Amino acid sequence: MMFKQHEQGQIVILLGLISLLTGLSGSSTMLALPKISQDFSISNSMATWTVTVGLITTTILLVMFGHIGDLISKNDVFIFGSVFFIIGSLITGISPAYWILLVGRLIQAVGSAMIMANSMGIVSDYFPDATRAEALATLSMFTSVGSISGPAFGGFLISLASWRWIFLINVPLGILVVVWGYFMLHVRLPKKDAVSNIWHNSNWVGQNIFTVGVIIFFLSGTFIQMPKWGILGFIGVAAGIILTFYSFIQDSKAKTPWINPELLHNMDYLVSVVTLLIAMLVNAISNILLPFYLQGFLQINALNSGLIMMLQSLTMLFVTPISGYLADHWNRYYLLILGLGFLTVSQIGYALYPSHNNLFLIIWPIVLNGVGMGLFLSPNNALTMNTVPKNLSGVAGSLNSLARTFGMTVGVSFGSALLFLQLPGIRIITPSTGNMFLHAFDAVFWAGAIGSLAGLGIAVYRLERVKKESTN
Repeated sequence: MMFKQHEQGQIVILLGLISLLTGLSGSSTMLALPKISQDFSISNSMATWTVTVGLITTTILLVMFGHIGDLISKNDVFIFGSVFFIIGSLITGISPAYWILLVGRLIQAVGSAMIMANSMGIVSDYFPDATRAEALATLSMFTSVGSISGPAFGGFLISLASWRWIFLINVPLGILVVVWGYFMLHVRLPKKDAVSNIWHNSNWVGQNIFTVGVIIFFLSGTFIQMPKWGILGFIGVAAGIILTFYSFIQDSKAKTPWINPELLHNMDYLVSVVTLLIAMLVNAISNILLPFYLQGFLQINALNSGLIMMLQSLTMLFVTPISGYLADHWNRYYLLILGLGFLTVSQIGYALYPSHNNLFLIIWPIVLNGVGMGLFLSPNNALTMNTVPKNLSGVAGSLNSLARTFGMTVGVSFGSALLFLQLPGIRIITPSTGNMFLHAFDAVFWAGAIGSLAGLGIAVYRLERVKKESTN
């Protein structure tokens, strides 16, 4: 089907605006955690579930909604997802109790999963090969702007009014975009037969096993923080990993799998996805812990904390296009190794953070973290998609997004769990926690450095393997 150029432009802007809102909400929520903790009189550890519950929900539903979009309509799933995102934002913003806030975040995350799973597919439907890459780059720019401006924007709203406006501002803006998108994308209610086909023929057994495995895995992080229940937490982690892994095996043997089995037998693709998961895991640790260091331990206000944290995304915005250009003209594996090397050094920098406010010592690891991720992502994405045939690019992209989200979720959940496991009895991070907090903070980032070294080792192995294959 052919579409006029002005229609294509409107489609990209529509998708981009929703991506901008989801990016803003996601990146600014981290900054709000200390204030949420104070307002609801809950511990800092409990407040991290504001982020974790959203990431877990998105992780569970991402591939499923991508598959449903292929079967029914990507446009319909996208718009209904936007509606869920708005409703979740409203509930979160007006929540009188913390459990209601978590319900709102869960609904918001359902919407985010529906949006993320279908955005790239909609671009593929509306744009020919010749202009598709440019359209995807424009969509990525909207997402990047949301992620970059989120900390500063969130800090501004928190300082001016309340953390609640981080979520409430999505409501009027989101409604305008949804109304426009409803007519622009020609949304119609799904046919009853199509819904019935999904309900009766999809691999719900595999989806349920995956859901239970992921939930057990992440709930175990809470038990690990409790001295009396620590062993139960580690058992839960093992059980969650086994169930999640088994869900992929079960799905590959199902009559109508969510994921094409060919992808699960493609080792080059899987190695790329695992490397992405590790990098996103390590990167998420700083995203979840820096607000507690900056606002809690150093008592820097929310606006200035947001500006400091924004430096990573700004650096990535500058480095990523350069990395993309180099990836087309240089060995992509060298860029992978260089990026993961910078990421490793940044984790060491975080682990050496001072007990006083020294902007230089605080900022350089954040900037280096941005350089590392900026160098890593473009070549890894290119290598990932180059390993799969075109007819599997849709599900391959969804699984790649799953790895990204799952890595972020693990980083957020276990980064905070490892921190508060070392701080028994401490509910709120303040300057009075002193060296006890700083030692715990450092230990988490030393673990992050080990994780990024593992990713670096995988990248070096891939390079040596490619060299060996090229000489044979």
